[in-house]
Amino acid sequence: LKSQINPHFFFNTLNNLYGLARGKSDQTPDVILRLSEMMRYTIYQGQRDSVSVQEEMAYLKNFIELQQLRFQKEVQVIWNVDVQENVPLPPLLFINLLENAYKHGVEKLVDNAYVKIDLYADHTQLIFSVVNNFDPEETSNLTQGGGIGLANLRKRLALHYPDRHLLQITQTDQCYSATLTLTL
Repeated sequence: LKSQINPHFFFNTLNNLYGLARGKSDQTPDVILRLSEMMRYTIYQGQRDSVSVQEEMAYLKNFIELQQLRFQKEVQVIWNVDVQENVPLPPLLFINLLENAYKHGVEKLVDNAYVKIDLYADHTQLIFSVVNNFDPEETSNLTQGGGIGLANLRKRLALHYPDRHLLQITQTDQCYSATLTLTL
């Protein structure tokens, strides 16, 4: 299941990098460098059984910086992090939820795009939430089924946190929300 994450993300990023290279964008070297850093994390940390919450959040921040380089528009990113305990967790556990926020929301919005990330962790539970807006005319119903990323996440959660996790995905008229709660 971990090996499915890498091609999914990198395929999307390489397609974007291809577009920048074809347009001879000055951003191409920065995107290559950021992608290299993310690949290093995915290859070395992604093979471990667990990473710290802080390592996982640093990976998400790199992902967001890479996305900010890609887009020619302002995306408001709001972080609320309250980690009271250094909780170990499987690597690359949150990336699918954040990637979906960009793929199904930010990418298709012309103005006022935002992504809000909340993380709370103590010794008994971890709650990770991603909320983003989207253009209802451009987005199909996201709460039904989902692609390979969400299916992969659900399988990984069942393996690592059997009967100790809850993944809630909701959609309103212009807002998509994914909340993952883990009982530690």
